[in-house]
Amino acid sequence: MRRKDRPLDAGGPTERTKAAGTAGPRRGRRGEKFADWADARLGYRSSSKDLLRRAVPDHWSFMLGQICVYSFLVLVGTGVYLTLYFHPSSEQVVYQGSYAPLRGLLVSEAFDSTMHISFDVRGGLLIRQAHHWAALIFVAALFAHMLRVFFTGAFRKPREISWVLGFLLLILAMFGGLTGYDLPDDLLSGTGLAVVNGTILSVPIVGTYLSMFLFGGEFPGDDLVARFHTIHVLIVPALMVVLFVARAALSVRHRPAQHAGPGRTNENVVGIPLKVYAVKSAGYFLLVSGFIFFIAALAQINPVWDYGPYRPDQVSAGSQPDWYMGVADGLLRVMPGWEIDFWGHTLALDNLVPLLVGVGLFLAMGAYPFIEAWATADDRDQHLLDRPRNRPVRTALGAAWLSVYLVALIGAANDIIALRLHVSVNDVTWAVRVGLFVVPLVVYFVTKRWALGLQRRDRDKVLHGRETGVVKRLPNGAFVEVHEPLGQEELHKLTAHEQYAPLAAVSPAEAVNGTPVPAPERAQRLRIGISRALHGGGAQIRKPTAQEYTRITGGHAAHDDGSHKHDGE
Repeated sequence: MRRKDRPLDAGGPTERTKAAGTAGPRRGRRGEKFADWADARLGYRSSSKDLLRRAVPDHWSFMLGQICVYSFLVLVGTGVYLTLYFHPSSEQVVYQGSYAPLRGLLVSEAFDSTMHISFDVRGGLLIRQAHHWAALIFVAALFAHMLRVFFTGAFRKPREISWVLGFLLLILAMFGGLTGYDLPDDLLSGTGLAVVNGTILSVPIVGTYLSMFLFGGEFPGDDLVARFHTIHVLIVPALMVVLFVARAALSVRHRPAQHAGPGRTNENVVGIPLKVYAVKSAGYFLLVSGFIFFIAALAQINPVWDYGPYRPDQVSAGSQPDWYMGVADGLLRVMPGWEIDFWGHTLALDNLVPLLVGVGLFLAMGAYPFIEAWATADDRDQHLLDRPRNRPVRTALGAAWLSVYLVALIGAANDIIALRLHVSVNDVTWAVRVGLFVVPLVVYFVTKRWALGLQRRDRDKVLHGRETGVVKRLPNGAFVEVHEPLGQEELHKLTAHEQYAPLAAVSPAEAVNGTPVPAPERAQRLRIGISRALHGGGAQIRKPTAQEYTRITGGHAAHDDGSHKHDGE
């Protein structure tokens, strides 16, 4: 009687066993039991179903983040292979390998094993070059991804933590590349390490201790390769994996940001199914991996046999760091050799100032999203991305920041530029010095005016339509160009963005409920000033309102007669 009263879909032990017995062989029942056991404790089925039902926005710019992940996987795979043959030791041995010009030289075990990988291990040179190229592509893709996030405003709430994690990933990638670049213990990497040591020593009070700790004694020390190997192989990759996982967890927690378009709001996501996205991602991974190995097979990089082993009494002429460290090297090269005495200590400003400028440059990049959020006073979740032209000040600041990086990168090659162009290295250095101050200002104002011009053109297109190239003669003899009205999709694209009003300053003479309002504090005045700079007059072109659009177009898709003015100028 008790079994009859129980509903058949209650899923009791007896009913589930019978159902499993009729569904398939005994092996299937065991798998189903294990799946039920795991799901009861982990709840993976419901979460995986929810994840598979998600839509993923499909835009070419999102490919930059995927390239970061794919090149990182190539880095890990090739790095594991290289670790099996590399000996991270500074002990001196006599080279007896296949490369005849270096036979009989006293080299470190690190350099000897690098030569062994390059000439004696099957496929070793290909793997080693693929590892180096993957590192360059990884940093470049991550850098471009961060710029995409910056210019589209993808760092806004609720993605501030994701921005910080991406910023830390970029810093870790740069240091990971630096430590890996120095592992072969060749003359080129040793020259770069001497520069790094000089910069560390310029730090007041703790510089000497940092150098002794990092190099295991006075430079170059005996534990340099072993310590850099530990940092490069264990510490940096482990931290990067943690950051990748944290970013992935946050991306699952928050729905993806998407570009504005018809049907796309802050409340939904328009895109492709996750299954389709996964298949496309697998194809992208194969393409990125194939491209890395293709250029590794054709383009030589870091030929340590041409540089020879590192010796503290020698310097490699024409030494250039990898591109992502070029900004630091460029700032060092163009800084005058200034030194001052302070409290009985000599401060090497020629190293300290470039270090502070470089750190400040990246900290400004990392802190900007929080400054903008503070000045905007917008606490809403933002899931629609900005078009860079609709945020002229932010876009101009980003372009100016990028120009500083590029000018400093040119400074890192001042000797090569002087040699190839047959000019004085002093002239190149002075040009870079002037450029570091002038170029960012020019780039800022040009970019801002460019963005405002694009905004003005968008406003004009919304109100008067698209130019068709068809010229029409009016009865009065005048010639005008016929304009074609925009479709709803393009109208939405040009008008979906939100324009902020600057924060209003409160006068001390004003009163609320009869109580005088005190003057704003210094922080509040700064906040109002930043808000006016970002959203005030001259920082944006007012987009057309619905009333303006109806008044000019008549509320329907009518052809413009061509006799119009630029509203908002």
